Amino acid sequence: MHRLFVALSIPEAQTDALCGLQNGLEGARWRPPENFHITLSFIGETDRHGLADALDALGGVSAPGFALRLSGLGAFGERKPRAVWAAVETCPPLAHLHSKVDTALRRRGFELERRRFVPHVTLAYLRGAKADAVARYCAVNGLFSTPGFEVDAFHLYSSRLGGEASRYDIEASYALSSSR
Repeated sequence: MHRLFVALSIPEAQTDALCGLQNGLEGARWRPPENFHITLSFIGETDRHGLADALDALGGVSAPGFALRLSGLGAFGERKPRAVWAAVETCPPLAHLHSKVDTALRRRGFELERRRFVPHVTLAYLRGAKADAVARYCAVNGLFSTPGFEVDAFHLYSSRLGGEASRYDIEASYALSSSR
């Protein structure tokens, strides 16, 4: 079985900046930098036939490359916070790519989440963190931003659950067109 998701990788300079945020919040289980990514679509558990279907479906996605910037922080779970994350600045080409990836996978019969797309990079999962401490952490670090970076590909990842953190491997990469 394969646990799959489609995502953008994060360049080293932005990864280094994200690592600088990983302190000062009790109850945070900080994500290792090699796990930083921006999820476009979560596929979930599938067998080798599902992997082949995903590889094929994503091969048909065509979209232009674009520039992206991380800016601001947020949290999931207002009263009982579950995660803190770095936000992605509003980017119509990113929303377009997300839509094309979702459409290609749904046409292949994949059942995907119907939640609103909130592009982000997870910094930490939370266990027992107090809502006011999380709000304070997000406010103190709220002016966080990185320089823009070029996105020229997206990737199909597999995830292997581990002790402290899952291990993510790129199964395939898909180039975006260079015309902007």
